[in-house]
Amino acid sequence: MTPKTALGKKGEDAVAAWLQQYGFKILERNYQIREGEIDLIAVREEVVAFIEVKTRTTEYFPTSLVVNITKQRKIIKAAQWFVIKNNIIDKVLRFDVATVRFENERCHISYIKNAFMKQTR
Repeated sequence: MTPKTALGKKGEDAVAAWLQQYGFKILERNYQIREGEIDLIAVREEVVAFIEVKTRTTEYFPTSLVVNITKQRKIIKAAQWFVIKNNIIDKVLRFDVATVRFENERCHISYIKNAFMKQTR
């Protein structure tokens, strides 16, 4: 495992634990289809959250630069497959972004609910 991959996994682990503290159940980690990938998929009550996790060791970029429109489209495509595959019909779907920064072994999580939405045409 490369140092970058290990850092990413450490960030995903931290966000998964943080979500569980707030009552979320983790349904999937690193859900992949050919068109895209979702770091975490979690559910709490009526909400299914598709979460992109970005982990850094330095200050963050603005969210708009972290998860660009191309990445958003890939996440949305993977979420659509997940919803169909799992016959999810009675839940609110949400696309969230978690940014994680490790500083001297301290973990700082910034969580953005509804960071982006599926575009309709």
